[in-house]
Amino acid sequence: MKLQSLSHVHETLALRSNHSATKNIPAGIRSCALKEDLRGQSVAVVGMGISGRAAARLALARGASVLAIDQNENLGPLEQDPLFEKHSGLRPILGHFDRELLKDADMVVVSPGVPPENYDLSSLLQSGRRVMSELDFAAEVIPESIKILAVTGTNGKSTVATFCGQMLNHLGIEAFVGGNLGNPLSEAAFRCLTLPSSEAMFQVAVVEVSSYQMEIPNKYFYPSVAVVLNLTPDHLERHKTMRNYAATKCRLFSHMTSSKLGILPLGNQHLNEAIREHVHEFNLAWIGALPGVKIDMEAKVASLKIPGTGPVAQLQLGAMKVLGAHNYDNAAVAALSVLGLDLGIDVEAIGSTIVKLRSLPHRMQIVHEDMHGITWLDDSKATNVEATYTGLMGLKEQKSVILLGGLAKVVLSTQESCGFEQLVEPLKYHRCVITFGSSGMLIQKTLLDNGLSIPCIRATNLEDAINCARSVARCDSQSSNLSVSPCTP
Repeated sequence: MKLQSLSHVHETLALRSNHSATKNIPAGIRSCALKEDLRGQSVAVVGMGISGRAAARLALARGASVLAIDQNENLGPLEQDPLFEKHSGLRPILGHFDRELLKDADMVVVSPGVPPENYDLSSLLQSGRRVMSELDFAAEVIPESIKILAVTGTNGKSTVATFCGQMLNHLGIEAFVGGNLGNPLSEAAFRCLTLPSSEAMFQVAVVEVSSYQMEIPNKYFYPSVAVVLNLTPDHLERHKTMRNYAATKCRLFSHMTSSKLGILPLGNQHLNEAIREHVHEFNLAWIGALPGVKIDMEAKVASLKIPGTGPVAQLQLGAMKVLGAHNYDNAAVAALSVLGLDLGIDVEAIGSTIVKLRSLPHRMQIVHEDMHGITWLDDSKATNVEATYTGLMGLKEQKSVILLGGLAKVVLSTQESCGFEQLVEPLKYHRCVITFGSSGMLIQKTLLDNGLSIPCIRATNLEDAINCARSVARCDSQSSNLSVSPCTP
């Protein structure tokens, strides 16, 4: 996660406001009394991935008959899926289907992987039919007593959401952690409907939210704390422009009231413009300024302040075991978010959890420490060049052998650059880079053409890249001079 410049303080002050909401706000996220509320109705669930399947099961639990629709005709038989073995009323429709079925449904629930342009969903929305995102369909069932902490952003949202959940659980506060992170919010809603309250109940739902989940305007999903970590070019093949991308992210704040907390990065022009439609409805804090969070990286101390509260609190970050300087940022924003829930937690209590934080698999994860004292890190879940940039900068104090590979992510078909030239600067702090996979040649050429100052080796596949990295690291541990050719596959 990248902090923005502090040069926009005057705009920050202009954006702050604590006025009450002026829009018509839904009466509140519904209680578990909604069980069987859809009996006699038909719900079409579009897109049968993880989120779609969870939404279909939730609809069945609410008493609806379900049309399970997906254009992939090769999906396994849904009737044999353990999620549905105790339910009747499921009708799978895979491959080609009659679009009139959506018009005949009482409700259409859309998975995040399905663009609104598909299945004539846009025309259904414009016609006033009841079309909901999976996120909103689930939020309708979550009891009002459960606070929602929502995290979005181009990069870092999985890590921050995970840190929030870990902090809460370490402090004895039961938290559901999911959303785009892997466990759909419909899973949490299903637990509320079907399990005894002693088993199902949690105090907080920490929800990672992708922009895809916010494309259909929400009615019931309005968090107690909502965070937009950052915004850099991504998913533009779907959102088309940065303005649209920012506006979609900021829908997270659509129904937040004056008692709620929104957190934004300081100085992002697109977000500042998008937030103007919502900012009068809630308290606003900043990543990079106070009220909000500021970090002294040298001292490893974060200053935290919730709008309208007491003095600035200091959070010590030096005990954190998770690697990467950028994870100090992630932990500090997670701490501010947890404080904003107003659960009676203070900074001292959160400080006791810092040493216990753990990274997600494949995100700055230590996978091996070999006999030569070389640490192997896995950051393969980095989803775009900006995420890779942040990870490399977070490790610049440790000269590393970096593996870059796979399939390069294209932002726009009209974009001339693949974006990897951005990595030339952070790579200069490291020992060597090895490229591999479908885009290995492209990555290598881009780095070298843009003046990469360290050796750059191309391997044919991941196995070759690992063998090459092992040879380079072994050579490097024995001599300060790196000879590239003996390590080349």
